[in-house]
Amino acid sequence: MKKLLMSLILFVTISSIRAQIVDGVVQEGEIGVTLGAAHYFGDLNTNAAVNRPKPAVGVFFRKQFGEYIAARLNVHWAQLGYSDIYSKNSYQKRRNLSFNTNIWEATIQGDFNFMRYVPGDPYLRFTPYITLGVGAFSFDPYAYLGGKKLYLRPLGTEGQGSSLYPGRKIYSAVAFSLPLGMGIKYSINPNINFTFEVAYRFTTTDYLDDVSGTYAPDAFAQTYPDGTATVWYLLQDRSYETGDGVRIGTKGRQRGFSSQMDAYVIAEAGISFNLTSYKCPTAKW
Repeated sequence: MKKLLMSLILFVTISSIRAQIVDGVVQEGEIGVTLGAAHYFGDLNTNAAVNRPKPAVGVFFRKQFGEYIAARLNVHWAQLGYSDIYSKNSYQKRRNLSFNTNIWEATIQGDFNFMRYVPGDPYLRFTPYITLGVGAFSFDPYAYLGGKKLYLRPLGTEGQGSSLYPGRKIYSAVAFSLPLGMGIKYSINPNINFTFEVAYRFTTTDYLDDVSGTYAPDAFAQTYPDGTATVWYLLQDRSYETGDGVRIGTKGRQRGFSSQMDAYVIAEAGISFNLTSYKCPTAKW
């Protein structure tokens, strides 16, 4: 086991030296920008349909540790959203829920190239790769009612924060993600690289869409003193807007799938610029 570990360390070290120094030019890293699309999967998109992509942009810094291994720091902004009206399931269409949210995400990822990659080398300028990492992101789902934008988290649409449901806490607006994906990388010239990547994000929250557990129509007052319906009551169960106007959200009835966390994917193309320095070659006698 020790011999295997030492061999691996030696391989990475030698590979790193070879990749970072080409004709005296030291590859210190690369900085880049990406543009692409993001898509949500969860309680409103249970069949993993890819039919409502939304914009995503990012910036990153990558450090190559040899010809095969790299570490990367990413920051992304993306939009996610979906609606029950896109579902083919009759119950979901009747449920009639929807959401949108902005995502701010920071991740640290490791990349492994399938082929040797050396910027500036015409024979080693392309490689597919896999990527795996960990990150955190913020989100704040909202919906529209009568053309007005309303944030859902403070409303406690499933009874969160109510004394009648002490086990239902207001969910955090920050969660962790686990990106897993594949991509390709191509050296356009010694200074510029092109990348394309698709990475699926597993998350630790089931509230990207503000839907997770069961209906709780008795958690808060359903009407204001003047007799009009409260915003909470109108948004926690919107089935009254479909069918015969009868609500399906009876107390305790399933509203989402709490055992399955929400997820999202980002597909993006990027351009990066190599950061280099010069090391005087050792004189040969």
